[in-house]
Amino acid sequence: MAKLFTATERAFAETVARINTCNPFLPERIASEREALGGEFVSAAAEWNQLPPSPTPHPNHAALKRRVEALMEHVRARWPRDGKASRSEGLLYEEMVGFWLYQTYSLRFDGVILAALEETRRGGGPRVDFFPAFKADVDRLLALPGIDLLDTQPAVHLFACAFQIRRAFHHIFRSLVGGSAPMARLRASIWQSIFTHDLNRYRRVLFARMGDFATLVTGPSGTGKELVARAIAWSRYLPFDPRRGGFSDDFAGAFYPLNLSALSPTLIESELFGHRRGAFTGALADREGWMEACPASGSVFLDEIGDVDGGIQVKLLRVLQSRTFQRLGDTETRTFKGKVIAATNRDLAAEIRSGRFREDFYYRLCSDLIRTPSLREQLDDAPGELPALVAHVAERLLGDEEGDLFAQEACGWIEKHLGATYAWPGNFRELEQCMRNLLVRGEYRPSATNGASGAEDWNTLLGEGRMTAEEVLRRYTRQVHAQAGTVEETARRLDQDRRTVKARLG
Repeated sequence: MAKLFTATERAFAETVARINTCNPFLPERIASEREALGGEFVSAAAEWNQLPPSPTPHPNHAALKRRVEALMEHVRARWPRDGKASRSEGLLYEEMVGFWLYQTYSLRFDGVILAALEETRRGGGPRVDFFPAFKADVDRLLALPGIDLLDTQPAVHLFACAFQIRRAFHHIFRSLVGGSAPMARLRASIWQSIFTHDLNRYRRVLFARMGDFATLVTGPSGTGKELVARAIAWSRYLPFDPRRGGFSDDFAGAFYPLNLSALSPTLIESELFGHRRGAFTGALADREGWMEACPASGSVFLDEIGDVDGGIQVKLLRVLQSRTFQRLGDTETRTFKGKVIAATNRDLAAEIRSGRFREDFYYRLCSDLIRTPSLREQLDDAPGELPALVAHVAERLLGDEEGDLFAQEACGWIEKHLGATYAWPGNFRELEQCMRNLLVRGEYRPSATNGASGAEDWNTLLGEGRMTAEEVLRRYTRQVHAQAGTVEETARRLDQDRRTVKARLG
């Protein structure tokens, strides 16, 4: 049996395979790129996974693509005419082809993403005119004698997977800003929620089954839980239809958010499940609910799930268990085909103990858990992060040039009047409010519920018994760390082990 790779080439190909399947937001991704390129690795801006997608390829990716392309040609030249090549080497070659295809077509996928986001219509997504070129490359590179690699990864599936990966990367960066370790962990967690920890298994089987797994997003108010939900929803797998020249659905129109705390139980049921004419006062016609309207590739987002009453919990539990429901006032059983994403700032364990939240419903919700970090956690980890966040908000409010000027003014005001240790109890939402107040009135006064130093918030939460013991310890540890400056000094002041302090700051 012919050997397709030398030992050095095989080591390189195995590293490329790891690059293909690892979480791009974890440090292992950059470490693998460094290992693959060796002395050719460019250190400048090497941690591209902390930056938004660029209109031009990163130098390390361009170098990897050149080396992969050259090695693919060597392997093809060595490929035996009788097809007697080992399956393991064939799969390594397939991984290199996958890397090359993604790098070759990623910018074209970006164009499709941006076009879809600009569309106001719902329904089928925009046409994609470069699939024939993609398929021609797949056929040229993977149709080899002896091992029909196209049996396991047909061109339409490879195309759909590449588009999904590019969308996920784009939306995670589009939705989330910040370079702190807590934000890096959040990005990695969202990626894993979309693709699981095993991308190979996902591509083989799970891509069509992720709707069976509900996602629960927890975290304080104002930390972007809906942004996380939207990033997941907009990054779901979409089958490609080559006859129509487009994907099965428009990803930007397949997100159905509902704030459960803002509506009465009857309206919640009507919005979610629909109703028959006459089911309640004002129900003048039959109505389709979002559980019915949501396509298989879509997602229903249940915000403030901790506020929903027990009767609706039972109906939602049925949806999660059997994927069936009935319209309000109807007996016909209908099927929910999409994915459920829920969010809450409540301590659901405490709600279960108090009898306000069903335990069986909780366990159906939490097959996939994501926690959003508070703004204070981000700033404790990276004190220099605030100017970048301020600049992001300022740019959205005023554009590039004027935004830069206003960001400098805002940072100066915050430093002088709130200080580096301000608790930001309203999190990123409060920062946005602060920026708008500064823009309009030249000052920001934290509300009475926030408190200028966070002290009133402490007293309110403690006095009302709304903090767990672990929350008290974590918050106090962060406050001491903000003053002490280092983990070691914080541990000394608290008389705690250094590892315990680091765990509470994480």
